[in-house]
Amino acid sequence: MQKQTIKKKISPWAWVSTLYFAEGLPNAAVVLVSLVFYQEMGLSDTEATFYTSWFYLPWVIKPLWSPFLDLIRTKRWWVLTMQMLLGAAFAGVAFTINTSFWLQGTICFFWLLAFSSATHDVGADGFYMLGLEQHEQAFFVGIRSTFYRISMVVGKGGLVALAGLLHEYMKVQLSWSLVFYSLAALFIGLSLYHRYVLPKPDTDIEHNQLSASELFNEFIGTFASFFRKKEVLIAIAFMLLFRLPEALLNTVGPLFLRATADKGGLNLSLETFGVINGIVGVVGLLLGGILGGMVASKDGLKKWLWPMTFAITLPNIAYVYLGFVMPSSPFSIGAAIFVENFGYGFGFSAICYLCYISVKENIKLVIMPFVLALWHFR
Repeated sequence: MQKQTIKKKISPWAWVSTLYFAEGLPNAAVVLVSLVFYQEMGLSDTEATFYTSWFYLPWVIKPLWSPFLDLIRTKRWWVLTMQMLLGAAFAGVAFTINTSFWLQGTICFFWLLAFSSATHDVGADGFYMLGLEQHEQAFFVGIRSTFYRISMVVGKGGLVALAGLLHEYMKVQLSWSLVFYSLAALFIGLSLYHRYVLPKPDTDIEHNQLSASELFNEFIGTFASFFRKKEVLIAIAFMLLFRLPEALLNTVGPLFLRATADKGGLNLSLETFGVINGIVGVVGLLLGGILGGMVASKDGLKKWLWPMTFAITLPNIAYVYLGFVMPSSPFSIGAAIFVENFGYGFGFSAICYLCYISVKENIKLVIMPFVLALWHFR
């Protein structure tokens, strides 16, 4: 009697949260943590913002190479490989910090991190659509958004706080080297973990039967069909403008919190900055993300889209308060950071709208990176 091979289904709970934590953390490290790192290494605010503002470019232009990834390997392969490469790039940053060419070296490895992370995003978002059934995609969209945001808060809070604590016992260069070596070990571990827990969906296949020109023509056709959708201009405006309030704060917010009083800042230490963002921020983010996912799944996104739009502007209101009052109390600053992250968490649940566009309107996975790039555009 011939034995039948039973394909064991792996629970999405085992990989969705870790996959999107791994998607957000490099973004936080490259865009946010690098800013604090360069400040601590002695660069001026102008120099630090100039260098780090360019690091986000790969996330904006990733649709240019994303359609061709499946010609080489599967989305699962890209996820695992990019996580291993991210670990190597973090190790590269850590190693070059203590060299005479630390600025040139770290910039090169941060660029490698940015391109690797953007490619990882393409693989992860595509794998999410292939590895889950349609009802599971709707159910886990709040979970994935929450863990993405948690990774961002852990990055700009936990990593900075860790660097601040290490400063008490060692030089600045060594403390930051240990932080980035820790990230290297984490991503190598995540790659090995996901190698065992990520499912192998039958639909995740290489499109090697298509030539690059054929795939490009398919991409152009699908891209053009996207712009023929009803009210597409409104959808694009939503994707470009919805996160604009958050985008305006991403770079200047940490500078304001860390700057000295004579420069108009709140003069938070690295430890206080990290604790407020890493603890208070995470609590606010969790509550906002969970609540947003609950109300969207219960009553539908249409009912809650305007409240979520208001919620995503709460961070701006919080920083207006901090800017006018200039409180010195950690409690007052922590309350504002709580409001900031609660608004992020609740408002970010509107990413369900992208799933509506991609699934209900039958947009192919080949242009999903374009849709998500609009959503993440700074």
